[in-house]
Amino acid sequence: MTTAIELRQVTKQFKGKKAVDGLTLTVEQGTVLALLGPNGAGKTTTISMILGLQEPTSGTVKLLGGHPKDQRVRDRIGAMLQDVSVIDNLKVAETIDLFRHYYANPLSLEQLLLISGLEAERNKMASALSGGQQRRLGFAMAAAGDPEIIFLDEPTVGMDVSSRQLFWDTIRAMAARGKTVVLTTHYLEEADQLADRVVVINNGKLIADGTPSEIKAATTGRVISFTAGAGVTHELLRAMPGVSDIKWSGRRVEMFGPDTDRLLTALIDKRVDMKDIEVRSGGLEDAFQTLIQKTNAG
Repeated sequence: MTTAIELRQVTKQFKGKKAVDGLTLTVEQGTVLALLGPNGAGKTTTISMILGLQEPTSGTVKLLGGHPKDQRVRDRIGAMLQDVSVIDNLKVAETIDLFRHYYANPLSLEQLLLISGLEAERNKMASALSGGQQRRLGFAMAAAGDPEIIFLDEPTVGMDVSSRQLFWDTIRAMAARGKTVVLTTHYLEEADQLADRVVVINNGKLIADGTPSEIKAATTGRVISFTAGAGVTHELLRAMPGVSDIKWSGRRVEMFGPDTDRLLTALIDKRVDMKDIEVRSGGLEDAFQTLIQKTNAG
């Protein structure tokens, strides 16, 4: 397969502090990659270096086999960053059409209006759009050149449920056409549903890399959830064998561990007061929180 993105021992320092620390990463073309991490983990800095907006302090970045600032490379990528700026006195369709003309083989105006869900707003002033609509306009501009790689930084912030669903469907369609998608998001169910590869970074370092299923299986195992009786305490549950984490939501408890059969047997043997018991695989959000806690503690 052809390499879309290649980082080799990339470090970025700001005033002596490493925002990105020795990051090595290879992304093949056609991958939908979710780049995850808490605030300040180095995600945005990493994306900026891949796009050529910032130079690494050390290490190398290649995009489609070339330097990110090479015009031949830039013509083949699209990016939607967190801040979407609109041009005053231009309507939505005029704004999209302007961006289309920056590229040799753009998508049609009608197609871009369709995939961004802005057909009804085509004659509306771009500056009058709501926050969620401006995100959709940013997506249309990022997709204008029919890019081989598209970078989407927190793309669905402010979007309503139907707009998010349209966005997900569009990303799946792009992936089916062999496009490479790099997505950062705080909506982890989005990453779980869309990505075929998840990379987690914290404190500028890569701490996990795999499919969503691999990340979840390796990190959280399975989860037992139940409604705890009034006498059930955190200390009682923590003493159970093989517990890796416990989360409370009111009287609803989630217990994480590698062997939930053993754990459930222990809870029953100890006659723990519980009802509405469920056993399920841990979600990506559970796995993410566990990974971050482990690396911060270590």
